[in-house]
Amino acid sequence: MTIQGSAFKPGRISKEKALQKLKHYCAYQERNHQEVKQKLYALGLFKKETEEVISDLIQEGYLNEERYAIQFASGKFRVKGWGKQKILYELKQKGISPYCTGKALEAIDQAEYHKSFSRQANKKWDSLHAEKNIFAKKTKWRNYLVQRGFEPLLIKTFTFPVRPEAD
Repeated sequence: MTIQGSAFKPGRISKEKALQKLKHYCAYQERNHQEVKQKLYALGLFKKETEEVISDLIQEGYLNEERYAIQFASGKFRVKGWGKQKILYELKQKGISPYCTGKALEAIDQAEYHKSFSRQANKKWDSLHAEKNIFAKKTKWRNYLVQRGFEPLLIKTFTFPVRPEAD
């Protein structure tokens, strides 16, 4: 039931109720501003109300873009083995600011990053043992690492460990 002249429509919830729902939504898992904004629009809030709720969530510490970016980057690096280029691209797609993106990439430990790269590079190289053409093998290996998000310069400068040839 709508009251004539009222902006409140069925299916919409109040700003206060939306704030409570979004507190739970953000407390469960780190969220970015874009996800929260979409959720608020889905709940039926208008632009001004959405901006007010987001502002309240930021002030109360439920929403922090830098914290989200750091958690996203470390998770994708550790769990999925992504390189910095792929993480950077995904953060840009999510609308994360360049400052927060930079902080997230700085949070990745360089030694651990190079160790992960070496492990993936060696594993892929070994998996291509059936490929007899060395140029095709290197191309497949390089393309795989680029697709995983590793920097072309890092790939180019990689040196393989010396292994005795199996006869």
